[in-house]
Amino acid sequence: MSFDLVVLAVEPSATADDVRQMADHCTSMNHRDGELDQRIVSFYGELRARFPDHPPYDPESPWMSQPLAVGIDHVSMHITYSPRGNAAVDVVLGLAERHGLVIYDPQFDEVFGLHPKSHRTY
Repeated sequence: MSFDLVVLAVEPSATADDVRQMADHCTSMNHRDGELDQRIVSFYGELRARFPDHPPYDPESPWMSQPLAVGIDHVSMHITYSPRGNAAVDVVLGLAERHGLVIYDPQFDEVFGLHPKSHRTY
């Protein structure tokens, strides 16, 4: 058994619907061209340092599909349901928060990491 997560570099004004549309586009075969989002570059570099996704493949890897699907603005992961998968999810959540990224869970159609703008009244 496995599940998917998509980590996305979205604009601060993005809504949950924007995230869903972006995730749909990113997981299709038509990836966007352009400059790499440095948040994704940093996230992916740190994630790979913890859980490599290139040969030689570790039999204890949390990834069900390797290498991970990476674009200029996203990283898509197919993760095993297991203790090693749980450890990877914890790392993904922490790194995404640290780098200001949003996570989309397509199994439950949930978006994590969107922060509503705070409004100050004076």
